[in-house]
Amino acid sequence: MASKNTWAAVILAAGLGKRMKSKRPKALQPLAGRPMVRYVLEAACSARPRRGSLRCIAVVGHGAAAVKAALGDDVEYARQAEQLGTGHALAQAEPLAKDASHLLVLNADIPLISAATIADLTARHVQEESDLTFLTAHVDDAHGLGRVRRDRRGRVTGVVEEADADPTVRAATEVNVGVYCFRGRWLWPRLARIPKSAAGEYYLTDLIAMAIGEGAAVLAVPAGDPTEAIGINDRVQLAHADAILRERIRRRHMLDGVSLIDPAAIYIDADVTIGANTTIYPNTMLLGQTRIGRDCTIGPDAQVIDSLLGARCRVLSSVIDGAVLEDGVDVGPFSHVRAGSYICRNVHIGNFAEVKNSRLGRNTRMGHFSYIGDAQVGDDVNIGAGTITCNYDGVRKHRTVIGDGAFIGSDTMLVAPVEVGAGARTGAGSVINHDVPAGGLAVGMPARIRRKKGE
Repeated sequence: MASKNTWAAVILAAGLGKRMKSKRPKALQPLAGRPMVRYVLEAACSARPRRGSLRCIAVVGHGAAAVKAALGDDVEYARQAEQLGTGHALAQAEPLAKDASHLLVLNADIPLISAATIADLTARHVQEESDLTFLTAHVDDAHGLGRVRRDRRGRVTGVVEEADADPTVRAATEVNVGVYCFRGRWLWPRLARIPKSAAGEYYLTDLIAMAIGEGAAVLAVPAGDPTEAIGINDRVQLAHADAILRERIRRRHMLDGVSLIDPAAIYIDADVTIGANTTIYPNTMLLGQTRIGRDCTIGPDAQVIDSLLGARCRVLSSVIDGAVLEDGVDVGPFSHVRAGSYICRNVHIGNFAEVKNSRLGRNTRMGHFSYIGDAQVGDDVNIGAGTITCNYDGVRKHRTVIGDGAFIGSDTMLVAPVEVGAGARTGAGSVINHDVPAGGLAVGMPARIRRKKGE
């Protein structure tokens, strides 16, 4: 027998989402850098009771492998091989959830639902000993949504779908959100009795009429924030939800001590972290798993993607993609630090420069108009304007190594594989196709060694 406070949170994530007109499953449509279903899952699974247990279950169908990859191993999975409605989807979870005393059921397409709202809903369900509790919202535009009907005492008398509603019912503003709590022993026998619709599907909304008809304890709880009721069925609604979510994200960062100059012109993904006293300027995008330290200045016109930036970094009108910048690095304007790059403390990368899959040592200066690819650059190196590592021979990539304190003259071509020793120098316009020893000077096309340190 189930204990009194065991919960199963079931996320219905099997649908294709035809109105999205996308090959991607509906549950995986992106919102602020995350698949939509992750917001629902995290909100639901945060509602773990203080004295009790919670298991999280996702019902998958279309694109099941991709949905599982997005949600990970902390979730149990049920498979809905044929999509026959929400009631049928929940039935697929019965083998996993049948021993739970209560069930929380949510559709994967309501990503704006909050953990606080779910916690309130589940608490009310238990406190009032309800058989069926569902979330409602008062909205300005109820088009396409089921209207909640109440009697003079505020008790729910039914939910009327728009197609069946008369003008009086259609004027109602309270709608069914599609988030339910059920008492387990009440749910499972009734779930099997849901009638098939004209479309040949089984809908959870029919359980509300069934519960009211038999005199079960039914509770409808209005959400405090009507935006949490927004469901995603097409790309217009997806964009609307994305805008709301990004506003929440910006507000959170500002309250945590980050300055956003013209917040509406700044795009920050959900998983980005930003240190206090950092300032973000307009037309900047911080995406993916980006981490930014304290006291940084980012933008205007910057993109930082899946990158780690230390404290006191400055990125102006440039792209940082899949890179690490230690403390005190400044980049830009109009430069690109690409995947696999590691930029050490106090490096200066100026305008129209590109770094790819390379390490630049501490205090190195790369002022302008240069390309460094597949290279290991030491500390205190000067890279002159127009320097290029010729790292690709048409078949393979090759490494360039530049030692500490080297001086690379303007328009130097470093034909990899090649090594320039510590303290070595190259003349302007040189083509370096052989190693330059420490302290040496290489000039010409192809370069020749003119002198070595100590000679």
